[in-house]
Amino acid sequence: MHFQINGQHHEADPDIRTTLLDLLREHLGLTGSKKGCDHGQCGACTVLVNGRRINSCLALAVMHQDDEITTIEGLGTPDELHPLQAAFVRHDGYQCGYCTPGQICSAKGMMDEVEKGWPSYVTAELDETGELTRDEVSERMSGNICRCAAYPNIVDAIQEVWEARA
Repeated sequence: MHFQINGQHHEADPDIRTTLLDLLREHLGLTGSKKGCDHGQCGACTVLVNGRRINSCLALAVMHQDDEITTIEGLGTPDELHPLQAAFVRHDGYQCGYCTPGQICSAKGMMDEVEKGWPSYVTAELDETGELTRDEVSERMSGNICRCAAYPNIVDAIQEVWEARA
C-alpha cells in the first residue's frame, strides 16, 4: 500500500484490517499519535486527513491510501515548532503530554473548520462563525480528553494562535 504522510511517500504492507493508527505507529514508526482508548472516545489518536481531523484508531489504513495524512510529526519540528505547539508550551497546555499530539492536531483542524464557516453546537448564528470564544473552543475540542485537566491552558493556547492568525 502507498501513503502520503506529512508530505512524504510511504509504502507498507499491513494486514488489510490494520487501523490507520497502527499503520502510523507500528509499521511506519510515527509514534506521535497515541493509542488512548482505541474506541474513538479520547482523541489521543487524532490526525488530519485531507485537512479534516479524524480518530485514526477508528479508520482502516486501506481507506486512506490516496489521502494526504498529517500527524503531529508533520506540523512542526523541535527546531521550528508549529504555532500551536509553541503556544501549548507557553501556556503549559500539557501536563503528562500524552494527549497533546491529538489535542494539537484537533485544534489545527478545528481552526480550519471555523475559517471555513462551519458552525458548532454552541455557535450563536449559523451563518456567522469566525469568532472563537472559550465556549466554541470547548465545544469543538470536546472529543479530545485530557486526563490531567489542562483544559484552561489548552483553550488559552488555541485562542492565542487564533487571535494571532490575522
